[in-house]
Parts: sequence; C-alpha cells; structure tokens
Amino acid sequence: MKPKVGFICVHNSCRSQMAEALGKWLASETFESFSAGTESVPKINEDAIQTIYDLYQFDMSQQRSKTLETIPEVDIVITMGCNVQCPQVKCSHREDWGLDDPTGKSQTEFERTAKTIEKKVLDLKRRIETGKIDYENPKVRN
Repeated sequence: MKPKVGFICVHNSCRSQMAEALGKWLASETFESFSAGTESVPKINEDAIQTIYDLYQFDMSQQRSKTLETIPEVDIVITMGCNVQCPQVKCSHREDWGLDDPTGKSQTEFERTAKTIEKKVLDLKRRIETGKIDYENPKVRN
C-alpha cells in the first residue's frame, strides 16, 4: 500500500497546493498526495495555479483549500514552512521544507518555489522508494 503524504501550510492556498499537484504529477506511483491548512481560504492562489500549469502543464484549478480535519489520516507530514504547528497529527515521519511564501511576489519567485518543490517531491519519492523513510510505524508527533 502506498503511503499518504500530507503537505501542510497555514491557508492551503499556495505552497501546499503546489506540492499536492506535483506529488500527484511526479510521484503518484509511490505515494498519495493530499494538502491541507490549519485554516482555509475561499480559493487557492491564482498565481500558483498558473505557475504549475505553465511549468508542468498540470491543471490544479479544481483543487480546493482544505483543513486538516477534511483529509485522510496521513503517514508522512510535510510542513511547507512558516512555523506551522499541527498538534497531535498522527504520522510516521514529519519534516519541514522551510519554503518562503511567494504570495504577492514576482512570477520568478513562484517559479523558483515550484522548482524547489519539484526537487523536494522527487527527493521524497526517492527516499520512500529506497526505504529511507519508515512510514509504516505511526506515532503521534507534535
């Protein structure tokens, strides 16, 4: 069974949405991708949608902002940065990617963020495939 990866951010409108899209596009044979926020917003960032489409021809326009309570239990939690604390999230592995939010910045910043997420998703995929991440022994992690 493939592990479930939750990409977590504050509003689930930009970085975590891009990570969910790239996880689906680049690593769906290795893990299932979900994203959520500690809060939700009415819609996801249009610049994020356009950037992912321009760079990867992946349409994430149907994705919606979600809160932690609305996604399945995940095996791996990836926080995007911004010191998001996800209290009592049951998972086997947790890491923070420390990404700056490109919201309100230039298209170059959105592209840089997307390319960084791409590299990190591919690295996560590799580590799961090679067994460097133990996702079968869940623990409650703060």
